[in-house]
Amino acid sequence: MEARAKRGMTASTQGLRKAITLRYAVALYVSSVLGSGVLVLPGLAAQLAGPASLLAWVLLSIVSYPFAYTFASLSARKPEAGGIYSFTKESFGVRVATVTGWLFALWFVTGGPAVMLIAASYVAYAFPMSRAETFVVAGGIIFSVFVVNYRGIVMSNKVQLAVVVSIVALLLATVISSSYLVRLENLEPFLPNGLLPIGVCAALIFWSFLGYENVSNVAEEFSDPKKDFHRSILLSVALVSGLYVAVAFVTVGTLSYKSGGSVAPFAAILSNVLGVYGAIGTAILAVFIIFGTANAYMTGM
Repeated sequence: MEARAKRGMTASTQGLRKAITLRYAVALYVSSVLGSGVLVLPGLAAQLAGPASLLAWVLLSIVSYPFAYTFASLSARKPEAGGIYSFTKESFGVRVATVTGWLFALWFVTGGPAVMLIAASYVAYAFPMSRAETFVVAGGIIFSVFVVNYRGIVMSNKVQLAVVVSIVALLLATVISSSYLVRLENLEPFLPNGLLPIGVCAALIFWSFLGYENVSNVAEEFSDPKKDFHRSILLSVALVSGLYVAVAFVTVGTLSYKSGGSVAPFAAILSNVLGVYGAIGTAILAVFIIFGTANAYMTGM
């Protein structure tokens, strides 16, 4: 029976296309980690700890690499479609692995719609709409994710890469165009509330660095897992960490976090690029980011 099960598993996975190359792997990693928190958390963290919140971003950027590298190494060593399930099964047995797999699936089923509503709320922030219309927009986003994944891994890869390039371009444009408004005197006092808020900030933004484990679920679809997992994780951690720290620095350096609200700081920063259309730009960026995250996790299911 065990031999038959193994043969069945082999038959079910041998049709997987080895379509994930280095650039697509980076796109999956970036979109799995870089969520809507990049629009909200830099402002919230700065409100808690002031300029010292930058230390929390830098610290977590550094410690995220060992976490990410662990999953990348496991996937490169044993590139299976099971990902986290396979790792847990090998370490703790079938029962624990089954629970882990169901928890991962439950997160997407319950968290996915909630995240789509966040994206829709950003759209409603720019284009006033009713509650029902907000739900329709959220449904449209999640439906588009299903359509893209239904077309297969090749289509999903191409869409994911385009979305990530757009996200990175918009974030970089925002940071670069706002850099002339950064004032070093805005970094003083550096510790307005002491050291304790730095730890609170770290706990708050910790969740922004989770997601590297998701790509392990598509390890079997890597064209060269032994090489591309290690290269892509280096590039991805550097890119994600760099974007987080850059947005946080501009948020603090321009005092945008004092504009009020959790969404307002990034909208204020983006206004440096788009003027009065800053809210619209924020909505577009939010939809891109959340679509990319949902598509990455759907690909990994």
